[in-house]
Amino acid sequence: MAEYKEIHGTKIRNYTTNPDNPITGEVWYNDTDNVLKFSYPAVTTSGSWRTANPVNNGRNNGGGFGIYTSALFFGGTDGTDRAYTEFYNGTNWTEVNDLPSASQGMASFGAIGTAGVSAGPNVDVQVWNGTNWTEVNNLNAGRGGMASSKQSPSTSGIVFGGVPPGTAAEVWNGTNWTEVGDLNTSRIHAGGAGDTITAALCFGGKPTKADTELWNGSSWTEVNNLNTARQQFGSSGTATAALAFGGENGGKKAVTELWNGTNWVEQNDLPTALSDMSGCGTTTNSLSYGGSPPASVADTNEWVVGAPIGAWSTGGSLNTARFQLGSSGTTTAGLAFGGYTTTWVAVNESYNGTNWTEVGDLNTARYGLSGCGTSTASLAVGGRNPNSQALTEQWNGSAWTEVGDLNQARQGAGLAGTTPAALAFGGELQDGTIYGINESWNGSAWTEVADLNTAKTNMGGFGTQANAIAASGSAAPGETAGTDIWSGSSWTAGNDVNTARRQLGAAGEYTSGLIFGGRAPPPFVAVTEDFNGTSWVEVADLSTARSGLGNNNGSATAALAIGGDTPGVTAATEEWSGSSTTTKTVDTD
Repeated sequence: MAEYKEIHGTKIRNYTTNPDNPITGEVWYNDTDNVLKFSYPAVTTSGSWRTANPVNNGRNNGGGFGIYTSALFFGGTDGTDRAYTEFYNGTNWTEVNDLPSASQGMASFGAIGTAGVSAGPNVDVQVWNGTNWTEVNNLNAGRGGMASSKQSPSTSGIVFGGVPPGTAAEVWNGTNWTEVGDLNTSRIHAGGAGDTITAALCFGGKPTKADTELWNGSSWTEVNNLNTARQQFGSSGTATAALAFGGENGGKKAVTELWNGTNWVEQNDLPTALSDMSGCGTTTNSLSYGGSPPASVADTNEWVVGAPIGAWSTGGSLNTARFQLGSSGTTTAGLAFGGYTTTWVAVNESYNGTNWTEVGDLNTARYGLSGCGTSTASLAVGGRNPNSQALTEQWNGSAWTEVGDLNQARQGAGLAGTTPAALAFGGELQDGTIYGINESWNGSAWTEVADLNTAKTNMGGFGTQANAIAASGSAAPGETAGTDIWSGSSWTAGNDVNTARRQLGAAGEYTSGLIFGGRAPPPFVAVTEDFNGTSWVEVADLSTARSGLGNNNGSATAALAIGGDTPGVTAATEEWSGSSTTTKTVDTD
């Protein structure tokens, strides 16, 4: 059996108390407490929404059931009622066999994406067997806008409410429908949750309500209300643990609330205010798909709980406060060069994890430049002073040397890679002309390759020459939320970021990245988003909202936010730790 030293490279050490910055998985002996302790990743008990791959056919008021990795979306309308059925495998939506007839406003339930029931708005009922829909026995009274016990199995569920605003409820036993006790309050377009025919929850609805009722198998009891009254929202979960998200109340809502069995508690909002979406899953892993803002959308959002906690902490300040600077390296060996104070500067500073030290300046002062590489081997590309530059300079650990120019002069380009193999994409001229141009660096010269699909500038760029990400940025006529993914030969569209912005900071790799800060109405944002190779989720904000930060420094778990405009030029540095740890005592009994 492998010993601790063989696995971790060091022996178990003694500390008077605990180490200041324990490494995840580290074990030590606490001399004061006389116990062994270890560190493990802390996880958040709250949840956040992450953008995911969109449905194939955007629509609203459709039906849906299933779980986070196995869901079904069917029917709905995009101005015309549809029979579309799509299956979600946790990553992508695939079109499968349609409903027997186009429909919207149906109620549905099913614990997994391979078996479920769709009922209404007429009396028709269909059961999905994993491949096809089959018509079964009708409801006693057909009506649209019903809610249901979302997580009930296909053989045992309950539907309630509906058009016209009503109180009727019916139970399905796998063969027939039976009328049971009515709701106390009539409503349509309410939220529903539940996993059995003896435990369900009805909440909200039209006319706009916050009322919540609990079903115990024989009657409905009024319990604590939603915090935000609304209708036409998404829902998921059970009678003791449910989610309500989005909806309508004099306008679209992004608000998310969690039912803990007693009260509704506000959570992190949806990325976009929506109504008329479908939802399924649990309070730890849910899906929201489709909807209207007001046109039908194809949005899919995933609710995630239990991700590692990340946090920003204060680092050493730059010697020269500036914004729109270039940067490279890591949190313990970083580089910050160029930028703007009251004019463009050539200042270059090195970071050792605690302090910044001025080292060899750039040959040409400029701002709006891009950087990549390490603290001993970096590129400084493009920029402006006052006109846009094509300059490329290479850092060898002690001095900058001018090397091959870009083919197209520009500022605000995205940059990814290393000194012998880099990629520069997008950017703009001093006159505001925005480019989609993409150039590849081979260590001595730039070669034009496939352009971005949409010309943009001041984006978050990270990754390698072979696999890069261009996140958000400015594209006429304003900020874009788009993510472009480079595969080595072409760009494809990825999932949007949650907050569109420009002049943001970025760090990481193709499958694990981070963007933070930036400029968007209102002027400055502190929002940080984590990328898992597919989708974005909001994590802990910067301490100070700012734009024009150092633009490529670190990884998704250890990054630097350097300088920027707050407004007002700042020298502040913040350090990101994407995997905070918790200490626990080893049980030796």
